[in-house]
Amino acid sequence: MQQNRIVIWLALIIFLSSCASARKAKVRQDKIQTVIKTAKSFIGTPYKWGGTTRGGMDCSGLLYNSYSSIGFNMPRTSAMQSELGKKVGKNKIEEGDLVFFATGKKRRKITHVGLVTYSRRGTVRFIHSSSSLGVVESNLETKYYKKRFITARRPF
Repeated sequence: MQQNRIVIWLALIIFLSSCASARKAKVRQDKIQTVIKTAKSFIGTPYKWGGTTRGGMDCSGLLYNSYSSIGFNMPRTSAMQSELGKKVGKNKIEEGDLVFFATGKKRRKITHVGLVTYSRRGTVRFIHSSSSLGVVESNLETKYYKKRFITARRPF
């Protein structure tokens, strides 16, 4: 009889902890979708170095605004943003991750950042503020971005 009670309690503890884990994952996914939706609301906004408004924004300003929609305190520059969270391998990139690029003259210096909006079967799209196009979505596998990709990070 005592052994049955122990088994029942253990099963209950395992069940409740798995439910808590599933809830935590759902909350994280909801936050990521809010960040992506916010970022997409800026599509078409012109590029402005140092900008953070609909009148004009740069790549890190886009992420600064998008993550603030969930109360996440994002640093203001792409170099500082590249130190957040944990590093993610290129084949493990998920929606909500940040992708970093060296678009300047120095090949390893991070100068650009984007937010992953889609990642399935090797296709990764990200939203960013391009100096020539403003806020747009691009494919990570285009020749330009593939050549300049440095790293990916998962901020939370």
